[in-house]
Amino acid sequence: MNVSFRRLANGEGLPAPAYASDGAAGLDIYAALPAGQKLVLEPGARDLIPTGLQIELPAGYEAQVRPRSGLAVNHGVTVLNAPGTIDSDYRGEVKALLVNHGGQPFEITRGMRIAQLVIAPVARAILIETDELAESSRGAGGFGSTGIGGETGA
Repeated sequence: MNVSFRRLANGEGLPAPAYASDGAAGLDIYAALPAGQKLVLEPGARDLIPTGLQIELPAGYEAQVRPRSGLAVNHGVTVLNAPGTIDSDYRGEVKALLVNHGGQPFEITRGMRIAQLVIAPVARAILIETDELAESSRGAGGFGSTGIGGETGA
C-alpha cells in the first residue's frame, strides 16, 4: 500500500518515517523541534511533540501513534493517548502526545525517535439499537471478572 506524506518546513532534514527492521510493524517518527532547542519533560509532565509530517491515508485506514518500547522501559516515557488515532481524512501535522511516567526529567531533541506509526485497516460498524442482547458466558462481568491475573469479582 502506498501512503503519501508531506514534509513540513520544521521537518526538513529529518529522516523520513521508516521501518527499523524487515519485521517491524511501526514506522519510526522523529521530533521536529527547532535545531538547538530541547524540550524537557519533567516527571508527570506531558507535551505535544511535532514530527514535521503530514500524511494522506487511503480511505478505510488509520495511523496509530504508538509508544517506542525503548523509551518506555528505559525512561518511563510513552504516548499518553496510546494509541493516538490519525483518521484518513486528517491532513494536519502528525504529533505525538508524550508523557513522562519516569522519575527523572527526560530531554527531547530534534531528530530523536519519539514514537512509531502503525497503519491499520478500520472496520466501520453499523450500530443497531435493540431491546435485548444475546447471552454470553461472561455476561455483564467487568474488570477482572474473568479471573486473569488471579483477580476475582468485578
